[in-house]
Amino acid sequence: MEDDDTKQLSIYRAARTIKRRENTLYNALKSIYDDSIFVGEILQVWPDLPLLANLRCGLWYSSKFHSTCYFKSTDGHNNNWSFNTSRLNLHVAQLAGQKGGCFIVDATRRGKRFPDSMSKTIPIWTCVLNRSISNHLNKMRQSAQFNDGEVSTSDEQHCEDTRQTSVDWDCSLHLPLWVSETEKASIEDRLDEWTRQLEASGADIASLASLLKKPLRPLWISQKTVIWLNEVPDHDSWDFTPIILVSASASASNGVVQQHRTSSEFSWNYIAGAGDDEESWARGLTPTLFWNHAYEIINAGPVLCNQMVADIVEKDRVYRARRGQIAPQVTAKASKLVENSVHCLQDDSVLPLDISTINFDLNSCDEDCTICWLGSTSLAVGKSQTAAASKVDCILNCDQEPMSASLRHDKVYLHLPMVTSKFDRFSLLNNLPSAVNFAKLNLSKGKTLLICCNNGEDISVCVCLAILTSLFDGGGTFDGGNFFSEICITKLEMRRRLVTICKYVVNARPSRGNLKQVFGFLSGGRAGLEKRLHSQDQLLE
Repeated sequence: MEDDDTKQLSIYRAARTIKRRENTLYNALKSIYDDSIFVGEILQVWPDLPLLANLRCGLWYSSKFHSTCYFKSTDGHNNNWSFNTSRLNLHVAQLAGQKGGCFIVDATRRGKRFPDSMSKTIPIWTCVLNRSISNHLNKMRQSAQFNDGEVSTSDEQHCEDTRQTSVDWDCSLHLPLWVSETEKASIEDRLDEWTRQLEASGADIASLASLLKKPLRPLWISQKTVIWLNEVPDHDSWDFTPIILVSASASASNGVVQQHRTSSEFSWNYIAGAGDDEESWARGLTPTLFWNHAYEIINAGPVLCNQMVADIVEKDRVYRARRGQIAPQVTAKASKLVENSVHCLQDDSVLPLDISTINFDLNSCDEDCTICWLGSTSLAVGKSQTAAASKVDCILNCDQEPMSASLRHDKVYLHLPMVTSKFDRFSLLNNLPSAVNFAKLNLSKGKTLLICCNNGEDISVCVCLAILTSLFDGGGTFDGGNFFSEICITKLEMRRRLVTICKYVVNARPSRGNLKQVFGFLSGGRAGLEKRLHSQDQLLE
């Protein structure tokens, strides 16, 4: 019996070992590189359209993106359909309206051609936006009819155009053929409610309607799609604004996700959707770093790949550290392969690096120092890595790592280390009183404030939401908290403020757990908040 258990355990370990060998760093990067060639070919079909990456997986599949977006697959899962006003992605619709359409790139590990974000989440999004725009156009038409006796000739033409547009505006739900009629009917039953939620969120539908001349409509392209290049229509000839959804990865053949492939020099295993879950395989490599060194990494082959990536990541880390930027060291875990395996190489273990052997180029591995300003509020959101170089008066650092004192210069600085709700459910809640008080003290003096965190997408956005709601009135004017003290904050009001932030911070991705902490701070702890702010004001004075 023990022999059988040992035998089964050995088979299990062997299967795990084989899987681990197949999911190597080189296999992932080579798969991404090959899939990016397909993405590049599709872009040449309509070269005038901008390219967007659906975070985070899609960001790996091209070296040049016009922008990013965030459509979650979970919002399109069966019986879990959702239209999330925290992720409106209005900048995507605005860009499509300006350019006549756009590409969105994503990939999926599962044995299917498209992720649910493309099959259902984005189609739901386009339909809800179309319905809201149609409602807005109808209101304009009704208003024009009411004022018919007071309009000029030019206004009459505009009203006539509005009437025609509102009548022809397509509000139907367009889903791919592989989505069942039953599921489509269930989604359609929820569209009216989602449209009401969007209109109640305070989103600027009027501006969107002025940019979009045709309704949004998704199109799907994968590696199995057949395109006759001599019959490709111009995107301007369509009666809709195309949102072209490109699934970068090859779909599974006969249920087999991985395919053994051979080039002129190396053999390797293809991984569909290799860019997904980068924490588990990338070893600190980012899409930007990869594309800065793509040819060297791919040409190095599977044997030298791990060492080369480790050198690139460490070089970038030291470069950032020398500039005083936050640069945590990345340590890769050793791969647990069987001892007698020919694949058990030194580059699968923790790699000590000799820094003196690396040639530093201070022009490489640099990213644009960008922060997002919230209109005229004097508030900005950004990444902590580039915060020191920004032109602001004050910095509120929500990252776990402190900022170098030598680079802060004359900036007023406060470090409040916070973590996401996944690791601490009360991290934001405990720090928000100090954050709001710091903001109040400095904004009242007419200073500008940058709120930063590790990625500039989650914690800093949530802290900014708390500050914007606590210290600004409904029109976005700083009042020190007078408006906040006179109203009862509801989820709808907080959602409206979040929509305002997302209008400027287009890469905002606040997590649900962190937003819950912000709402708890704004709604439940106001009395305690006022006492804490008052006591801290006295201490600071």
